[in-house]
Amino acid sequence: MQGKKQLAEEAKTFIELAYMEAGKNSSVQQTRLKQIEREIADTGHYTHTLEELRIGAKLAWRNSNRCIGRFFWESLHVLDCRKDSTEEEIAQSLFRHIRYATNEGRILPVISLFAPASPEQPAIRIWNYQLIRYAGYQTEHGVIGDPDSIDFTNKCLELGWQGSRTDFDVLPILISIGENEPKWFSIPPSLVLEVPLEHPEYEAFAEKEYKWYAVPIVSDMKLEIGGITYQAAPFNGWYMGTEVGARNLADTGRYNLLPEMAEIAGLNTSFASTLWKDRALVELNRAVLHSYKKQGVSMVDHHTAASQFERFEKKEAQAGREVTGDWTWLIPPVSPATTSIFHKEYNNHINKPNYFYQDRLY
Repeated sequence: MQGKKQLAEEAKTFIELAYMEAGKNSSVQQTRLKQIEREIADTGHYTHTLEELRIGAKLAWRNSNRCIGRFFWESLHVLDCRKDSTEEEIAQSLFRHIRYATNEGRILPVISLFAPASPEQPAIRIWNYQLIRYAGYQTEHGVIGDPDSIDFTNKCLELGWQGSRTDFDVLPILISIGENEPKWFSIPPSLVLEVPLEHPEYEAFAEKEYKWYAVPIVSDMKLEIGGITYQAAPFNGWYMGTEVGARNLADTGRYNLLPEMAEIAGLNTSFASTLWKDRALVELNRAVLHSYKKQGVSMVDHHTAASQFERFEKKEAQAGREVTGDWTWLIPPVSPATTSIFHKEYNNHINKPNYFYQDRLY
């Protein structure tokens, strides 16, 4: 009974917020709340309408303290996949998400929502950190590919998947329902838009044949709306350049390309005081931004993203809402002090609806 009471309270809080923001009158709100109360009393669960699902997912983006891209929260495309009941159906919906979000490079912000766990529905889980990610293989001669993917790659290999053992093998998607063993599905290559990386000045960089994928689709977080938890809720925006150029490609625990970039640029790496790492980092980020723009793939630089976040803050202030945020995530990893975010403080209180991390399954 306590569980039902708590669920009813969270549902009430969400419905009041969502219906107010949707401009619905109090009588409509009260009618809906009575429906939900009866459903919870009878089943211990309730089902969101499509409109509630759309509003909840958008509000969760607006409430995401670590996201610098919240200015666009109202433009989120919500795909309702709650009728999918098999791993094969789920995989097809995920392929649809990739195709729809990629949009030939003009990336759309999209979320796909699968049935939440309930007394009748076992939990659906997507094991991938992102739907598109490169494999990592630990060998006696070092790591091939992305070191951050080694554990997940090993799980895929254990299940029977075989990669080509290049630095840029696209991993399969792993899906499980309830306690069943996960099934893997290779993503059709035609769906994965990749950007060949080149530098606007140093031609030797292109000869390395580095690349990165266009769309970052986070797929291992859960979405909580009004007490209902969607454990399979992959979502995407578009990349901020530093995510690729200052983290994925530059971190020593990832592709670690700063030494190569420094060599190509002819930088003096004899002493840390030459600031060769800083200069190589800027050049690597220039290469990423240049490459995505050349290929017509959506990407924002960190200065523009910070300016957009300022506009978000002003819009929220006009609406009488406090902007919560995790400062350590909002500041970009390149030249953070050049952005207004660096010089502010943010309340890191967590509002709901919201996206939350969940334990990895591998």
